[in-house]
Amino acid sequence: MTTELGAFLRSRRAALHPEEVGVRSYGTRRVPGLRREELAQLAGVSVAYYTRLEQSDHAETASDQVLEALGRALQLNGDESAHLRRLARPSHARVVGPAEERARSSLVAIVEAMTAPAIVLDHSNDIHAWNRLGNLLLAHEVPVDAPRDPDRRPNFARRFFFGPGGAELFADAEAMADDVVGFLRYSSSLHPDDLQLSTLVGELTQRSDDFARIWAEHPVGDCGYGTHHYAHPLVGRFDLDYEVVRPAESSLRVLLYHAAPGGPAADALELLEHVCRDH
Repeated sequence: MTTELGAFLRSRRAALHPEEVGVRSYGTRRVPGLRREELAQLAGVSVAYYTRLEQSDHAETASDQVLEALGRALQLNGDESAHLRRLARPSHARVVGPAEERARSSLVAIVEAMTAPAIVLDHSNDIHAWNRLGNLLLAHEVPVDAPRDPDRRPNFARRFFFGPGGAELFADAEAMADDVVGFLRYSSSLHPDDLQLSTLVGELTQRSDDFARIWAEHPVGDCGYGTHHYAHPLVGRFDLDYEVVRPAESSLRVLLYHAAPGGPAADALELLEHVCRDH
């Protein structure tokens, strides 16, 4: 039986090369990565027990120590380890939130007053608010008030894979695609029963070969900070550092960008405002 937990464990086991974890390899391997017995030995559990975990027969009974040992053996990072725990214990991990999360008017006002690009997104990457620069940065052709209307609200993941203003907006489109899919994987274990998210994933899987391929590789990431490398069609290439903050009592996320004064990114954003001033 194929399950989310089993598929995740297999994907991470397949991604490890024996020599990376000190396992001596003999002969030709039919499949990439570690064998079940090799991973079980590294994690300090029996092959039969690990096999049952991979088949999710007894996942709820796995102790914290076993899950931590598996995380170390699989070389999981913090986001991946949290994802593993949620998959192993889905009944303990569900995040219950409103069916229709709305950005508070105070949050929208704060975001709109910011001088650097700022965007408010939900757990499925629907855009609920942005300021003028955030609008111009991600979707200059979209009306600035579109996020206020659920029927017109842009979705970052859908735009990325289907356009307009998709992968061509980023200089490192392949890495960005991994991040977009990785966040939806991360979010899916937090909201396993969410219809909005599952519908989006189903649509992306059916319509985008790239999304389906990456989704099957099980990347996982909260994407809480980093650098986005833009190749903006109106002003060219520049880099923007970002941080994500979460408002109190909300499942929304606020993506905040920073451009050092007088630097290339600040110049690019100033030019972007000038180019779009009459639009």
